[in-house]
Amino acid sequence: MRYALHLPNYTYPAPHALGTTLRDIVQTADQGGFHSLSVMDHFFQIEYVGPADMEMLSSYTTLGYIAAHTSRVKLGTLVTGVVYRHPGLLAKAVTTLDVLSGGRAYLGIGAAWFEREARGLGAPFPPLKERFEQLEETLQVCRQMWSADNGPYQGRHYQLAETLCVPQPISRPHPPILVGGGGERRTLRLVAQYADACNLFEFLGPDTLRQKLDTLKRHCDDVGRDYDSIEKTLLGRVTPDASAAEILERSQVAAHMGFQRFYFTLGDVFDRKLLDLMVDEVIPRMGTA
Repeated sequence: MRYALHLPNYTYPAPHALGTTLRDIVQTADQGGFHSLSVMDHFFQIEYVGPADMEMLSSYTTLGYIAAHTSRVKLGTLVTGVVYRHPGLLAKAVTTLDVLSGGRAYLGIGAAWFEREARGLGAPFPPLKERFEQLEETLQVCRQMWSADNGPYQGRHYQLAETLCVPQPISRPHPPILVGGGGERRTLRLVAQYADACNLFEFLGPDTLRQKLDTLKRHCDDVGRDYDSIEKTLLGRVTPDASAAEILERSQVAAHMGFQRFYFTLGDVFDRKLLDLMVDEVIPRMGTA
C-alpha cells in the first residue's frame, strides 16, 4: 500500500505563517515516506470541510510551491474540475509542474460538481451531460499534447489549431492521469478508456467499493483494457483520536479489495500528532511500495 497525504484545508492557527506551515507539513511528508501529496482544486472551501469563506489556495500555484520544498513525493490535484481550465492550458500547467519537479506530476481530473464557486467567480458550469463530454475531450487533448502529434484537435466543445507542448513532460509516456469519481456508467468508463488510476471514497463501504471495482473491470473488458494496469486509489479521513492499529487495519481491508494507494486527510494537519503518527508508526509498518 502506498500512502498519500491530501491537503483540503489551509485554515491554520497563524494565517500570516500559512506558507511556512505548509512548507513544514509537506517536507515532513516528503521525508517521512509518503508516496504522494495532493491538493484540492477549488476556489471556495467545500461544505465537507467548512464554510465557503475559509482559506483556499490556487491549486497549481500551490503545487509549484510544494514542488520547490520537496524532492521525492508525487504531486497532483484530487481533483481538477474540468470546467475550470481550458484543456490546452491545463496540459501546460501539469507539464510545467512535471518538468520543474523532475517528473513528479500527475493529472487528477473529474467532471466538477461545486456550482457555487463556479457561479461565484464567473466560471462556466454547464449541465452534467456537457461536463462529461468536456471531460472526455479534455482527456483526449491532454493525451495528444503529451505525444508526438502536434496537429489540430477538433472536438464538439474544444478546438485547438496546434496541440504543441514544448517542453514535453519528463514523465513517460506522460504524467499519470487519475480520474476521480465513482459514477458507474460514465466516470468509470472514462477511467477504462483513458486513465492510469481511479479514485473512490472509503466512506462508501466495502460492498459498494467492490461493486464499483467490478464495474470498472467490466468497462475494461468492453474496451479491451487490462484492468490490472489501472491503479486503484482510495480517499479516507483520519480523525484526531485514530490509532496506528486502526489505520493499518483500514489499509489492509483496502489492499485486500485491490486498492494500491490510500489518500488520507489528517484532521487538522497543522497539528503534528496525526502526521507524526503516520510517519513514525503507520508507514514503517505498512510499507510504501
